[in-house]
Amino acid sequence: MRDEGGAVLPEVTAVFVLFMLVLLGIVEFTYAMYQWNAATKAAQWGARLASVSDPVASNLRTLTGLEPLTNLPGDAMPAYDCTCSGATASCSGSVPLNALACTYSAAAMRTLFLGRGNDGSTCRTGVNGGMCQFLPNLQITNIVVRYQNTGLGLAGRPAGPVPTITVSFSNLNYSFVFLNGMMDLISIRFPNRATVSETAEDMRNDWN
Repeated sequence: MRDEGGAVLPEVTAVFVLFMLVLLGIVEFTYAMYQWNAATKAAQWGARLASVSDPVASNLRTLTGLEPLTNLPGDAMPAYDCTCSGATASCSGSVPLNALACTYSAAAMRTLFLGRGNDGSTCRTGVNGGMCQFLPNLQITNIVVRYQNTGLGLAGRPAGPVPTITVSFSNLNYSFVFLNGMMDLISIRFPNRATVSETAEDMRNDWN
């Protein structure tokens, strides 16, 4: 009963577990911050790529602003607002000028996600790469692209409308590794601040 050998083992064990929990927590949340920054970079890249690529809202490609007989070259472009979601593979909103609902182009969304000249499944990297190269856990179903008329461009412009393009994410979560097993902390939803807007240029794949 007087033998005190190993008496410190319970204390060391308790302190070691707490130390590892704090250490791995620091690693996990540092990685989460990296993912947040990578998501912001992916949104920046996607917005820039969208400004010079075929629009996901495909009927904007043929919009000239001259559809009604009352419009003349140089008149203001009509109001339009199209929001396209990779999760639903559809666009909401309409182009009031011709009373048409915004149409969805799966190929244009894949271009933003996988990059130019993609094979439909492989993520391209480099100057022709897509948003996927910046965030490994990003899926095409997380991407939301909005094309909004903010008063830029005139009817009859040869390159088409000049929308403000906003790229954001939906249901995109942080991925945890260590804390998932230790505390059943699977994921935390990305905040909506990973949103980037860009002014369109020539929204044509074949003009670049």
